[in-house]
Amino acid sequence: MSVAEALALAAGIAEVPRVAAVGVVAVAAAAAVVVVAAVEAVVANLPELGVGIGWRPDIAGFVAELSGLRFCELIAEQVHSMDDSLFHHVRALIDRGVSVIPHGVTLSLGSAEPVLAERISHLIDAAQRCRSPLVSEHIAFVRAGGLEAGHLLPIPRTKEALKAIVANIHLAQQSLPVPLALEPIAALFDWPEDEFAEPDFVTEILERTDCLLLLDVANVYANARNRGQDPELVLSRFPLERIAYVHVAGGSEVDGLYHDTHTDAVPSDVLDLVRLVVEQARPAGFLLERDGNYPDSMVLRAELDAIAGAASMPLVTG
Repeated sequence: MSVAEALALAAGIAEVPRVAAVGVVAVAAAAAVVVVAAVEAVVANLPELGVGIGWRPDIAGFVAELSGLRFCELIAEQVHSMDDSLFHHVRALIDRGVSVIPHGVTLSLGSAEPVLAERISHLIDAAQRCRSPLVSEHIAFVRAGGLEAGHLLPIPRTKEALKAIVANIHLAQQSLPVPLALEPIAALFDWPEDEFAEPDFVTEILERTDCLLLLDVANVYANARNRGQDPELVLSRFPLERIAYVHVAGGSEVDGLYHDTHTDAVPSDVLDLVRLVVEQARPAGFLLERDGNYPDSMVLRAELDAIAGAASMPLVTG
């Protein structure tokens, strides 16, 4: 049974007339179990990804030399603009069996207005061009009132915002040929009208849309640290059974706030969260994000090896 079929079954329960309250609760609980099982089946059907890295033109040669690499991720919006001289690096990875996952940054699912059709089309084209098993985007907005922020912004964790993002996700899903995984972002501020804790808000979104979770443990660490929370306790409240894969990245503190920079080394506290994830779930893959200030190749290899060790996964560095 697919996730959609399971949810249809659950929805149909509400239409059964004159069923005793106890019976409705019992059947609803059983349907919820079916939904969870269906989601777990989708996750289980993902390819074994192992340890991966975000593909960037600056490190294309380094990525190509990773003999054990089974997946990487690239910015979805860059795929359609790549000429053959650049995309041939990505194509070579695909041809050798590496799963390439387009990672969107401009869909703006959290906007109050509908998602732009051309941005959905770009994500679809990226998935098809890369022969991807899934695509991913952010629980965030980058566009409002016709203005582009140029940065991922947190959405208010309210019932109204929940309805808006769910509607936009459903709009995108109507055309997407592969599953969609959603990433909660690192946010340097929270809206004063928030009605949900972040893990609860994310859970509501995923349960209403059948989406998978792209869990960024560096974002979990950053948000918990900046909010004065325990990262391990926060992590344990996310729906870990829905994880498609996991982001791992470094950061630094500036003026009392921890920033998820993607340009610094992965701290030991973030690797501890990788270990905690593995204790509670078994994601298909863990991916190192680096977006500049690239260190020597030996340092990058050591970071990948450290992630592999924390995740109890095979080395990809040879």
